[in-house]
Amino acid sequence: MSGRQLHLNVNILHAGFSPAAWRMDGVDPYAAFTVDHYVQVAKIAERAKLDAIFLADQAAISDRIDYRPITSLEPTIVLATIAAATERIGLIATASTSFNEPYNIARRFATLDHVSGGRIGWNIVTTADPASARNFGLTGAIDHGRRYERAAEFTEIVKALWDSWEDDAFIGDVASGRFVDAAKVHAIEHEGAHFSVHGPHNVPRSPQGHPVVIQAGGSDDGKELAARHAEAVFSASQSFEEALAYAKELKARAVAYGRSGGVPLNLAGLATIIGSTEAEAERRQEELWDRIPLDYSLTRLSGVLGIDRERLRLDEKLPDVIPLPPNGGHTFFKATLALARNNDFTVRQLIRAQRQYRPPHRCRHAGADRRRYRKMVCRRRRRWLQPDA
Repeated sequence: MSGRQLHLNVNILHAGFSPAAWRMDGVDPYAAFTVDHYVQVAKIAERAKLDAIFLADQAAISDRIDYRPITSLEPTIVLATIAAATERIGLIATASTSFNEPYNIARRFATLDHVSGGRIGWNIVTTADPASARNFGLTGAIDHGRRYERAAEFTEIVKALWDSWEDDAFIGDVASGRFVDAAKVHAIEHEGAHFSVHGPHNVPRSPQGHPVVIQAGGSDDGKELAARHAEAVFSASQSFEEALAYAKELKARAVAYGRSGGVPLNLAGLATIIGSTEAEAERRQEELWDRIPLDYSLTRLSGVLGIDRERLRLDEKLPDVIPLPPNGGHTFFKATLALARNNDFTVRQLIRAQRQYRPPHRCRHAGADRRRYRKMVCRRRRRWLQPDA
């Protein structure tokens, strides 16, 4: 365990993880649309010595915008503002490989790395959402395999562009008038199935060499993409044992690509509910659950599982056969189905369990018994610091 570190990031989601968080007392329901909200959270996270903040993204609005705030502000623009207001904390933004071009993404994130002094990370997603696809001239979701084929080629190009400037390409010799050694700036001359990109990049090598690459897919294709390119992976495992197996599998796949050093890091999800006493934390948790409309929960569940809402009967179990959505997101489909099957839940019980977030990544923080709280934190920390976690 010696020498290992526990990496903690904060995923800024509107007023909080719960879809009902915006309804809590003292919360500004419009905060997610003001950059000050994100800057404030980032500053708090930086003071707390967390590693990074993370912004998700989507290119369409949810079909249930009547119940919760939407993710709509473009994350890299928000991060540029946060970069100017912070000094040390890492800044991670999501950008889709399905609805962008490699050169633009390479340029955007390299620029942010310069602006932030070397603190930027790119979270790769392929975007399974049909509504997003329709905003880019398509009639529906892109085929799963094709999305990941494009993502693999896309990522190779972005990294090649970042590396098209050698570390010592800059000369800056005032006396001779030589600014750059042009022999150390290279075209990438990429010709592939999805893209043709000549290069080189027009943004010089950034402070990190290249921004940190992160990925979140749980399908086999997603795992392969992460094993080949990612330095960290966001995961949604349903138990510590499952998270451990997931981390070991990813590292083994990475070794097959000639990578070593324990990459990619496994960043499992964690939701906290904080109270000055355990009773207060329990009360706040109940308030959050009770304020989530059942209509919203049913619609969201049907979307995750890719089945008609009419097939979901509250006091019955899920249908015996639910096929993996061919073009949908696999990570939360698998996590949700496992939660239901492993606990023999009815639909009502499953919705209730989902409102509690996903074990083991949930805890209530109570401040009254600090000694017991510290012991709990240390115990959980030791578990995640074992070599294969």
